[in-house]
Amino acid sequence: MRLLVIKTSSLGDILNSLPAVSDAARARPGIEIDWVVEEAFAAAPAWHPAVSEIIPVNLRRWRRGLQLGEMGKFIGRLRAKRYDLVIDAQGLVKSALLALLTRGPVSGFDYPSARESIASFAYRRHATASWEIHAIDRQRRLFAQALGYPLPETPPDFGLPPPARPVRPRLLLLHGTTWETKRWPESYWIGLAQRATAAGVEPVLRWHGEQEREEAERIAAAAPGTLVLPAPDLETLRRVIGEASVVAANDSGPAHLAAALGIPSVTLYGATRPEHNGTVGPGQVHLAAVFPCSPCRSRVCTYRGPSAVTPACYGSLPPDMVWREIEKLIR
Repeated sequence: MRLLVIKTSSLGDILNSLPAVSDAARARPGIEIDWVVEEAFAAAPAWHPAVSEIIPVNLRRWRRGLQLGEMGKFIGRLRAKRYDLVIDAQGLVKSALLALLTRGPVSGFDYPSARESIASFAYRRHATASWEIHAIDRQRRLFAQALGYPLPETPPDFGLPPPARPVRPRLLLLHGTTWETKRWPESYWIGLAQRATAAGVEPVLRWHGEQEREEAERIAAAAPGTLVLPAPDLETLRRVIGEASVVAANDSGPAHLAAALGIPSVTLYGATRPEHNGTVGPGQVHLAAVFPCSPCRSRVCTYRGPSAVTPACYGSLPPDMVWREIEKLIR
């Protein structure tokens, strides 16, 4: 059987779909799975041993202007195979349009379940899943209903082998995130790194992009003994995360990668909550802010009251609280 999965982004969403791929590979031995994904995230689905071919797309570049030659090559590759089933695991209009370009029947979420309900009109087969359950469980239900096998009751399996554990305790600080409202204060990261050094734990920062590099260098300068490492691509990021014994992270794609690799982690939630999209795996600790307007689920903080930190909700998650949870994981 040939299956095409369309899940273009983001890193966390792609990783949350991998357990469904593991389910499908067990339920349908011999299944051949290809994957359409934004080229910036192409490495992530390729990590799963059941994924055969990656078909990269760059919708973000196409939005900035027509790339007719590139688009033609992509469509040609997309239609090079006839698939027994195409699963639009994204549930957006843009992903549904990609699905309609393929050669094969398309399955996706029904009208109430799709992220953009109108996308459901592009599907021949429909699956349903509550918005009250975790994103991983939604994906597992989608694949099970689309492929016609019983929903497994086993814990999620990301299909990624766990890395070797480091000899020396190492705390990786994943301080980057795409939302400003998900960003734990820089002064708190400094305090956490200082506590780690004092306890004989090596603090490490990684960066991707100029803003994260500048932040990492400021944190390291204020917390001597902190190592700063570049992670310009997903393969390097996977290696850097795999070399950590414990992780502290904002709500972000790299936090999900740490969980998928089985690294014990403390993940911080202010504008969001972990119930629907939190990290899943062994040793995952979720700390959620306690504040009147949290979770706001907004990219922009609108709170204008007095506060010692920004965003204000993170004042309820001070470094001492986070460090206590990290100490437990290290022990």
